Formats: sequence, C-alpha cells, structure tokens
Amino acid sequence: MHVLILIFITLASLGCSTSSKKANTTPEPSPINSPASKGHDAALSRYNYPFPVSYYSFRAQNSDMRMAYMDILPAGPAKKTIVLLHGKNFNGAYYVEVAKFLRDRGYRVIIPDQIGFGKSSKPRHYQFTFQELAVHTYALLNTLETQKISLWGHSMGGMLATRFALMYPEKVEKLYLVNPIGLEDWKTMTSYRTVDQNYLRELTNTAEKLKAYQLENYYDNQWRPSYEQWLEPLVGWQIGPDAELMAWISALTSDMIFTQPVVYEFKNLKTPTVLILGQKDRTAIGKAWAPAEMKKKMGNYPQLGRKVNAMIPKSRLIELPGLGHLPFIEAPETFWKAVEKEF
Repeated sequence: MHVLILIFITLASLGCSTSSKKANTTPEPSPINSPASKGHDAALSRYNYPFPVSYYSFRAQNSDMRMAYMDILPAGPAKKTIVLLHGKNFNGAYYVEVAKFLRDRGYRVIIPDQIGFGKSSKPRHYQFTFQELAVHTYALLNTLETQKISLWGHSMGGMLATRFALMYPEKVEKLYLVNPIGLEDWKTMTSYRTVDQNYLRELTNTAEKLKAYQLENYYDNQWRPSYEQWLEPLVGWQIGPDAELMAWISALTSDMIFTQPVVYEFKNLKTPTVLILGQKDRTAIGKAWAPAEMKKKMGNYPQLGRKVNAMIPKSRLIELPGLGHLPFIEAPETFWKAVEKEF
C-alpha cells in the first residue's frame, strides 16, 4: 500500500470554535456489538458502549469535528465531577467499572473519547498535539457546565491530563495519574521513527501482534480471557473497512506521544496529584527498536514512579505490587482498597 504524504492544515490559533453553545446530548442508540471477526469501522458504529453516548460538535483545524462522550450521573446530587481520560490503545468503554464505582459514591463521571480515538472523529489531515486535545476537552466541559473537576488520566491519558492541568490549573482540583506513560523522555533513549515508518508498521499489525504487545508490556505475561474485550476494538479496526485510515491515525498519535514529552514539566504542576502505579508495568514507546542495553532501562515503573513523585510539588505515590499497566482492570478490589481514601 502506498505511503500517504499529508499536508497538515493548522489554524493560526489552536483554539476551537463550537458549532453551538450546548453539546448534543441526544444519546446514541445502543448498537449491537459486532465480533472482531467482522471488523469495525472507524466510528465503532457497531461497538456497544456501557452508557449512552452523546456528541459535542465543533470546528478545529478547518474541519468539522465530533467528540463522543459519556456523562454518567449519580442517583442523587453529585458531590463532585470527575473526568476520565483514556489511553492510546483504548476508548472510554474500558472505564465501565471505574465509572460505576465512582458514580455509586456520588460522582458525576464524564468520559470523552479524544479526537482520533473511540467513536470520535478520525481526521486524516490533523496536527495532533496534547495542547489541542486539551483545548477540545476544556471546551466540552464548558458546554456541560462543569465547574471544578477531578481529572483522571491513564496511560496516554496521563500525559493529556498533565498537559490539561498545566494549561487550566484553576479547573482541576485533584489530579489522578494511573500508570501514565511519559514518565521518561524516549527521544533520549531510542531513535526516532517517522510517521510514514510508523504507518507502515501499523499496516502489518495482526491480532496476534496486538495481543503479544499488551501481554508483554501491560500484563506481565499473564493473560486472562477477560482482557479480550479491551483488545477487541483494536483487532476489529485492524481487519475492518477503515483499517488503512486507523493505521494512519495510530501513526499520527504515536508521533505525538513520542515527540511531546511532559516529564520536564511535572515540576510545574500546581494541582494536588495522586500517582498510582502498577509495579509490573513496562510500557515505553520506542522500546521495540531501542538498543538492547537501553531497552532494559526503559519503562522501569518502580524507579520512574519515585523519581516523578519527587518532581511534583503536591504528590502522593501509591505503588501496587504485582499489577501492571491496567491495575483497575487486573485487580479491581486490590486497586480500590489501595486508593479509595483519595476519592
């Protein structure tokens, strides 16, 4: 397949203009999940989310955009609002049990799919930056009439949550970083791969390769059948009608993650922060092609956690022995027992 040569069209301002003052809060009809064997389109139109999905429409970078989100309300008045930001290889649906736990404790829970992910728009001509994603998320929260929020970021979502808290410190009253990536600067540890190189690599992905990556980096080589449901959207995209587009989007977002470190700015965070780390996590972008000796050093979460915790002025580190990249999925009871008093 020919490599695409793209011209990124960027507005002079990275701000976004909304198409209306309110988000479209009409829930999406509940679709029927399509097995990954049949594939998924770019919008995951046949993939069922656990709560009603609404869309926020706006224009950015000279294009119409649609941002999917779930807004889960508690039975009574909400005591607080928390926003959950997903990782690169996930969408908002994997937060289903986290959302239920927090909802049952009186939280309003908002879970957006970022542009390029989940059910949100997949723009082919788009300059992905964490600042741009933060701007869209902030605008969404304003349309939903939120005031102060707690902000949770997992994996790539941890990098975005950090950037959001740096840009809008007055908005975030507490920051939860759950096995975030970006605790080190991979550019200093391995070579750069171009977007085109990453695109070609993504085109060669298979279900077996996707699972092997997660098994090694996320789950400490201990796979459970329950993890399949969170792998299924990726596999469905890889064999679906929009496989080429999704490979391109993944290459663009991988470049954003690799080239836009937040590690040098942890010291500037003003928000009280809880750093929650499964100690078996070994996720590191670029580790696959790093020199052998450097590969051993990358993604050392026990070491990285203590280092970053010392950087953040108002931080508490919670270490979770025996757990990996998704501790809230791997062992929910252990996870919540360790962190519940922080909520």
